Amino acid sequence: MNIDSIKDGIVIDHIQSGKSMEIYRLLDLEKLDCQIAIIKNAVSRKMGRKDIIKIDAAIELDFDLLGYVAPGVTIDIIRGGKLVEKKTPELPEKIIGVIRCKNPRCISTTEQELPQVFRLAARDRRIYRCLYCESMSK
Repeated sequence: MNIDSIKDGIVIDHIQSGKSMEIYRLLDLEKLDCQIAIIKNAVSRKMGRKDIIKIDAAIELDFDLLGYVAPGVTIDIIRGGKLVEKKTPELPEKIIGVIRCKNPRCISTTEQELPQVFRLAARDRRIYRCLYCESMSK
């Protein structure tokens, strides 16, 4: 299979196999008016199998969100057909609207207009706590 290289854009690489569509939806990539290539189950020496997303446009991404959804992911910034920057996002300190609180008594569960806000509680175990009720979520 042959997928052309991109001149100016972003390559999201080292995505755990099967996670690319979740990232596509969370980043709202369907709203973009540019070419996007999703490569699933690519062979990788390091990971065995991986997914890759190529975006043929220079856009702003929520790197924090990628750090939570796809740990170990790398983001390559391409300009003029050359790699100019490589980023590895970290776990964000705060996540809004991605995790849902599992506590049925939490105000964010009963009041639908409140955003679901979680703060990082334990970086080494990837545990977050609800801002409102302190319930833990992984």
